[in-house]
Amino acid sequence: METKSTRLAKRIAESGVTSRRDAEKLIEAGRVVVNGEIVTTPVFFVADSDEILVDGAKIPGVSEEIILWKFHKPRGVITTRRDPQNRKTVFDFFPEAIGRLLCVGRLDYNSEGLLLLVNNGLLARRLELPSSGFRRTYLVRFFGSLSDEHIRELKSGITVEGVRYGPIDLRPRENQTTAASSMNSWATATLSEGKNREIRKVLEHFGCRVNRLIRTAYGPVKLGDLPPGKISRIPPAETTRLLKTIDKL
Repeated sequence: METKSTRLAKRIAESGVTSRRDAEKLIEAGRVVVNGEIVTTPVFFVADSDEILVDGAKIPGVSEEIILWKFHKPRGVITTRRDPQNRKTVFDFFPEAIGRLLCVGRLDYNSEGLLLLVNNGLLARRLELPSSGFRRTYLVRFFGSLSDEHIRELKSGITVEGVRYGPIDLRPRENQTTAASSMNSWATATLSEGKNREIRKVLEHFGCRVNRLIRTAYGPVKLGDLPPGKISRIPPAETTRLLKTIDKL
């Protein structure tokens, strides 16, 4: 007999349907069915072969091997799986044979650069959390001027319209000043949280308009010379090292 060794909420979270906490709420609300029976307690264990339905839909399988991909997201592509406006999504670039993938964090429609995708929902969530220690690095082009005082404020973290943003290490590119308000400036920005449109909002707070934003690194994973619209599987050895780093947290 197959051992039922995984908690039901964890299994749902691994599939990428929702978070573990929200999965527990779905179970308590009687919206989860296992092998034809409604389950209402989160203290319930399942095996890999059990059929699990959430709101009548079978959850996707979970691969035993964790596979991590990097993708160079072009501008004008969204990171959700479906779009009411029928715009191109990042998943359109991946062959169906790869199976179900989940984005690690997001890049908005007009942002570009490195996006990580993984076949395990729990890992996707852990990679997103600030507690992972994985800092995100961006190239930023903006119109306007930033003073040295503005840069110091960003490094300490600021509050904009009631939202607290953590420290952002913003450094002008070499041989360039951020004081020239009549032209575009380039800078490198590194942060650890990645709230929705964070860099755009904090620079707007100082009167600057971001007109290009490219993520170049996510923790130890670099965009490198991967062309826009292309995907690359991260080597298993590198993925293993990353998992070991997370397990130590």
